[in-house]
Amino acid sequence: QVQLVESGGGLVQAGGSLRLSCAASGRTFSMGWFRQAPGKEREFVARISRNFGRTNYADSVKGRFTISRDNAKNTVYLQMNSLKPEDTAVYYCAARQTEYYSSSRDYGYDYDYWGQGTQVTVSS
Repeated sequence: QVQLVESGGGLVQAGGSLRLSCAASGRTFSMGWFRQAPGKEREFVARISRNFGRTNYADSVKGRFTISRDNAKNTVYLQMNSLKPEDTAVYYCAARQTEYYSSSRDYGYDYDYWGQGTQVTVSS
């Protein structure tokens, strides 16, 4: 069983930046970020494969967020720039036991492991 631990959330003003980290206790393949705002369903944010570092983003964050990973550290990052109040949510890290290269959005059931979440609040 792989455990995922997120960090880096917090309060930031609109237009600001935050960097989230997610450390896995073991080897994983594709890893992703999801978020859930109060009263809304969980939504896909970004994904990166272990091999080749292939990425996929939700349209709402393209050009503002960047996902990256350090395979040696079993860690994935989410650099969030130009943050907006609508980015406010609990952000969850997720990981798969296999690679996933789909160009379409991801769903929660596509993933095998989940972190506990970290709160990101963007003030206007």
